[in-house]
This record gives sequence, structure tokens and C-alpha cells, in this order.
Amino acid sequence: MKIGILTSGGDCAGMNPAIKMFIETCFNRKITPYLIYDGLEGLIDNKIKKAKRLDASGLIYRGGTILRSSRSARFYDHAYRQIAFENLQKKGIKKLIVLGGDGSFRALNQFYTDFGIDFIGIPSTIDNDIYGTEYCLGVDTALNVIRQAIDDIRDTVASFRRAFIIETMGRECGYLALVSALTCGAEVCIIPELEFDLPSIEKRLKKELKEGRTYAIAITAEGSTISEKLNAWFETTIGLESRITKLGHIQRGGNPTVFDRLMAAEFVLFALNRLGENSQNHHIIVYTKGAFAFMTIDETNNHRYTISPSLLKMGEELCR
Repeated sequence: MKIGILTSGGDCAGMNPAIKMFIETCFNRKITPYLIYDGLEGLIDNKIKKAKRLDASGLIYRGGTILRSSRSARFYDHAYRQIAFENLQKKGIKKLIVLGGDGSFRALNQFYTDFGIDFIGIPSTIDNDIYGTEYCLGVDTALNVIRQAIDDIRDTVASFRRAFIIETMGRECGYLALVSALTCGAEVCIIPELEFDLPSIEKRLKKELKEGRTYAIAITAEGSTISEKLNAWFETTIGLESRITKLGHIQRGGNPTVFDRLMAAEFVLFALNRLGENSQNHHIIVYTKGAFAFMTIDETNNHRYTISPSLLKMGEELCR
């Protein structure tokens, strides 16, 4: 059996540990592993290499992906998917593992529909916004990067009478911002999923300032598009000098946490076990209620991811 692995879309910590586990497990099971570089573009450009055991060396602690990644407009054209299929056919590869997000899974699902190339998707995005799974690879590392940044900023903000707005990634999903705010002791959190009440926050903060508070930390999700407005609000309404820190792509980097390394291994083993069966596969792995399962692409595409109600309930106190 020959199986290829690729990483697609945004990179995240945990991809390299997953690649390492894939290579080593394939050799242990007498499966021939192939590495596909540059994501979907690599399928088209035939950047497909038979893996060696040595390729797994030194990956466990590295962030990002040694396979590199891409977003491919060409892959939406059937002619280019045909080229990709022929590249795989020449090497005898009939099964793929893709680490990516919903866009990558949709692309591979179309590839499966066209040519019958089996694949298993491993949810890998710090946005944690894929329906059906409570956890995506890379999220724990991103949260720890954010936590470290907030803790460092707190050292300086506590030294002045200031407010700091810290903006996290996540596209339209506020998961990173909400969890970071709850676990780092922020005074304010604004995310797309929750309505906020600035007059109520004003009343609360002014009362705390009167009682001795000297600074405030606000966490915002990039999808809320409010950081600049909130910065001006802190200065003109609350009376605190204010600064904005947009963490940006630093959240996608860093060496993977223990949890992300462990989850990478479990995701890959679960995928290889499934691909070893004869049944047709065009599914993604989901992790929910402490267990792994499979879900069809249609199921994930037909529903919108939502943050758990319990987390949202906890966050309500920070946005009013």
C-alpha cells in the first residue's frame, strides 16, 4: 500500500509531529509513505517524494510544516485536478492524508468524487472552527503562545496606568480570544459570538478604577473588527492611556505543546487504521467528548461550528 500526506491551508504547530508519526508508522506497518510538498499545488506540480526514515528525524519539536503549504486556485479547475491524479497514478498512490481546514477538505472531497482517491482529513487550524470536532491540531500551542504574550504584556501594563487591547487570530471564530481571556484574567473580551455592552463595561471598569484598579486588559477576536474603536474608547471614555497589540502570525508558530504532539500522533494513527481498511474513505476525523470518530465532508460543510454554550456563558461577564 502507498499513502501520501500533505499539509494544506494555514500552517500550525502539530503538523510536523503528525508527519513524523506518519512516516514512522508507515514503515513499521510496511506501508510505503510519500511526502507531498506545497500542498495542493504540489499535487499538480508533482512535488511528491517517497519518504525515508531519516525524514522523520528532528520533527517532533518543530512548529510549522516541513512539507510547506499553499492555497491553490488551480485545484478548482478540473484540468489541473486531472494532472494531480495522473501524478499520483504514476506512483501508485491511491490514498491520502491531508492536514488542513474545511477548504482543504472540500478540495480533496471533489478530488475523491472525480477520481476515487481515498483520503482522511485531520483538522489542523488554530481557528478551531471546524464543525463536529471540539479540537483541531495546533490550538493548544496557539493558546499557550497567546497566554505567554498576555502574561508578558501584563508585566508592562501593570507598571503604568494603561489599558492594553490584545487581538487574536481566529477569522470569524472567537474561540482563541474567549479561552485566552478566561484563562489569563482579562477584564474585557469581545468576540463575534457574543453581544457586548460598552456602557455596562464602562460602569464596571470605572467602579473598579475608583476602588484601586490601575490597568485593564481587553482581548478581542480579529473577526470582531473592534480593536481600534476600543482603543479610542479606553482613552476618551474610561480615561486610560491605551495600546493595541495584534499578535498576528506569532500564534501559528512555536514548538508544539505536549498535548498537540500527542494529539498529532493519535490523529495519524486513527487515519492510518481507517485507510488500512478496504472501505471507501472521504472523511475527516473529529474529536468530541474525549473520543475520536469520523464525519463526512457533507456533514461538516452543512453545519456551522459554534463555541460550546458553557464557554460562551462564562464569557458573558467579560463583555458587559
